[in-house]
Amino acid sequence: MKRILPILFCLYTTAIPATEAVNIVTVGAKGDGKTDNTQIIQRAIDEASARQEQGFIPAGTFVTGPLLLKSNTSLYLDKGAILQGIADIEIYQKMFTAWGMSGIPAFLFALNADNIAISGEGVIDGQGQHQVFQHGNDADGGPLRPRLLYIKSSRNIKISGITFQNPAYWTQFYQDCDGVVIRDIKVHAHSNWNNDGIDIDSRNVQISGCEIDCDDDAICFKSESEEICRDIIVQNCTLRSNCNAIKFGTASQGGFQNIKVSDCRILPASEDNIRKWYKHYPWIGVNEKSGLAGIAIESVDGGIIDNLSISQIKMDGIQTPIFIRLGDRKRNKQGKISILRNISIDHIKANATGRLSCSITGIPEQPIEEIHISHISFNLQGGASQADYSVQVKEARDAYPENKMFDSILPAHGFYIRHAQHVYFDKISIKTRNKDIRPCFWLEDVKDAVFYSCLSNGQKAIIKGCSDSSFSTGSN
Repeated sequence: MKRILPILFCLYTTAIPATEAVNIVTVGAKGDGKTDNTQIIQRAIDEASARQEQGFIPAGTFVTGPLLLKSNTSLYLDKGAILQGIADIEIYQKMFTAWGMSGIPAFLFALNADNIAISGEGVIDGQGQHQVFQHGNDADGGPLRPRLLYIKSSRNIKISGITFQNPAYWTQFYQDCDGVVIRDIKVHAHSNWNNDGIDIDSRNVQISGCEIDCDDDAICFKSESEEICRDIIVQNCTLRSNCNAIKFGTASQGGFQNIKVSDCRILPASEDNIRKWYKHYPWIGVNEKSGLAGIAIESVDGGIIDNLSISQIKMDGIQTPIFIRLGDRKRNKQGKISILRNISIDHIKANATGRLSCSITGIPEQPIEEIHISHISFNLQGGASQADYSVQVKEARDAYPENKMFDSILPAHGFYIRHAQHVYFDKISIKTRNKDIRPCFWLEDVKDAVFYSCLSNGQKAIIKGCSDSSFSTGSN
């Protein structure tokens, strides 16, 4: 297992006092919750950027259309300040096109900019709950709803203190950026489909002290080009999601490298307005709102996942504590198949709901390699009978990666492992609240698996599998 190198960041600068800032009210903006302030606020931002001063937003609700953040943009939202996106879906695409862009637009947007800071105690609100933005899941087509914040190909980005709420699409996306610091922000995103909390496809990133409460993935690492998303530290965050809390993928063309996530708490989302897994997927066995996976590591587009470390995580109200998947959706231009290796997951405590087991699955010609899982304590629902599952699990090599992708609760109550080699489990304790006939581990096409001190309901864990698997056990 490679050692993740420390990442160096610039000192985090404090906010410039309002006396040294361009106050948007002074230049004519009205915080009455109805006036369209787009042109006034854009001029204020441009002026402050040119003078390398700060744009100051005082208390009030300032409605505005999409805004362009240029180099040396610094915005401070005072306590009681709300910067609110206008409820007009067409204006976002119109302005995005005017800025020379195509695709999914944004409320706040930056391209090829240096030194952008957004801070304060105020709120950035996308009005994503408004009827004009209600067009369903992006997979179903329809008008392109705006992201709340989208920063692309930029450097030295600092986001702190503020609250993001009610996005019409993803809350924030940092793509192809170098040097991103996100500290002590809050996200409340339950107003629409595809409400991710933080999406990262960048380099040299630090995320800490954040509180994310969203319908879709909470912290999602993406790789939408051949560039690798790398050199990232996430720590001390509270994550609430109806989907995945910590997710690598699904977009995984370049891949993910040298990323460390630690000291995070995963809890049920405060709202469940869309997913309702207990209603739409009764075979999972959940009877309340729940997230999908606490940790989801997915490489399905030809990229490489190498050197990830995830530790000191506590989970409640999720279906599957750990989901690791290498698949092949044939989206890589060179026709490459993904590589997934060198993953360390340790000191994880989870109280899970439903009967879906954890899984580590590759494909026949490309096994997952070098997975180290240790110091695990899971309290699982269990409750499966012989009639509930089959050991014949479909390959689903090009399916969308998700814990329920096999349409089966899987033939293990702990971990189902297939097409993998050099897998190590150490100091594992798994308990089921209900009697479960499945073994703790089920192996299929697994080479060189080692199980040391693995317990299930206080007894030596049962390991079963196909004859093409090899494993050894240590002392319990």
